[in-house]
Parts: sequence; C-alpha cells; structure tokens
Amino acid sequence: MYIKVNGINYHVNVTGEGEPLLLLHGFTGSLQTWSPFINDWGHSFKLILIDMIGHGKTDHPKDVDRYSMEHAVRDLKEILHILNITKAHLLGYSMGGRVALSFSILYPEYVLSLILESSSPGLELEEERLARIDSDNQLAKRIIQGGIHEFVDYWEKIPLFFTQEQRLTDARKQAIRQERLGNSSQGLANSLRGMGTGVQPSWWDQLAHFQKPVLILAGEDDQKFCLIGKKMHRLFPNSKILIIKDAGHAIHVEQPEFFGKIVKNYLTLF
Repeated sequence: MYIKVNGINYHVNVTGEGEPLLLLHGFTGSLQTWSPFINDWGHSFKLILIDMIGHGKTDHPKDVDRYSMEHAVRDLKEILHILNITKAHLLGYSMGGRVALSFSILYPEYVLSLILESSSPGLELEEERLARIDSDNQLAKRIIQGGIHEFVDYWEKIPLFFTQEQRLTDARKQAIRQERLGNSSQGLANSLRGMGTGVQPSWWDQLAHFQKPVLILAGEDDQKFCLIGKKMHRLFPNSKILIIKDAGHAIHVEQPEFFGKIVKNYLTLF
C-alpha cells in the first residue's frame, strides 16, 4: 500500500501479528531486503516494511532537502501515527540503521528497542564529515551521469561487499542486483546528498543519554563496523553487541538463518 506523508508517497507493507517491528533497509535496497524473514518474524511481530525516500516504489523527489535525516525520521513518525502505532521495535541495516538511530534519538518515546546492523551514528570530526560529503557528492554525480546500471555494476564490486562474492549463490547475487536496479538514479543520488553519513547529524554525544535497549550487530569480516559497533557499545547505557563470524557488512544476506534467529530471540526478551 501507499501512505502519503508530507507530500511523499511511501510504499509500505504491514504484515504479521504482535508488537510492531519497523524494518529499515540500506542504501540501494528496498523493503524486499526483509522478504526472507517475513514468514518467521510475522508469527511474533507486526512487521512494518518501508521503502525509504528515494528507494524502491517510494517517491524520489528532485528537492535534495526533502531527503534530510530530520525529514526522513519525521516521515517515519507520521507513518507510525497513521498506522495507529505508538511504540515499535526498530531494526535498521547500514543506512537504515543510521535512520533508525536518528529516529530513536529524536523520538525515543516511540521506541521499544533498537537493533543496529552494520551501522554508525555518523562522523565525529568536521574534517571527516566534509571529506565524506565531497565523496558522496562525487558518487551522486556518477549515478546521475552514468545511470543506474553503470552504478550498480560499480557498487556491487566495492570492497564493502567483497565477502558476498565468496559466500552467496549466483541466484542470491542476482536477486540483490535486481533489487538495486529497481531504484532510480535521482532517488539514490539525492539520498546520498541529503542523508549521507557526512551530511547527517552526528549522534555520538547523544548515545550515553539513550536509555532504551540496543542490540549492535557487526560482521567479523567488516572490521570498520566492528570497531564502530564496539565504540557504540561502550557509550550506550543499555546495549549488547554481537560480532558474527563468517559475515561481512550484510549479515542478513551472508548468514540469514543465524541473523533471523538472533533478531527474534532478542526481541522476545521484551
């Protein structure tokens, strides 16, 4: 179904029964990211799957400001309000994890618990943020100039996803490729410009004040996000961290059965 929020038509799928679980995909993904887990998780939770702005079947407006992290999380709050949901568990992967964390910091009263898969609170240092903004703007230009196919060819070969080359079947790789190709050049480019890691607010100094339960997941082969995860774990007052063996950045893709059990077992604690 579609839910219109602040002028944007969001593609939303609600399924299952139980406490609400809001699922937020990563950059170049869509709500299809979570398809392998719907049958299992849906027996215990009401799943709210959303195509983020600029992704999937959700609108991809030309106005870059509309993609800001503040706008994105405000839209999520309105979607929950329209669905008559006052509190939810949040699970976000990579970009979706940054969105989930931003939502949790800005609207903690809506949060039951937070699961962050391969995510960060942004960048601490100004020079880091400026460098990342520049690189994201260059990548956005590449997407617009080269088109979605050229970009996906490039994106699936970056070092962040190297472990998938070794571990995934050709059929799974093709499914991920088709999900990425289902996005628009404008939507992906504006997502980078509007809510990229450099331009989003840095939440590092807010983590110590967030009291809700947090589960941090990182793949053992993704050393950068293992370090970020461990640092977040030290700052959150109420967090648990799991480093998953034989997994890189996308744990849900490389270890889907284990990932599904971890999420379900953690959420059933509440």
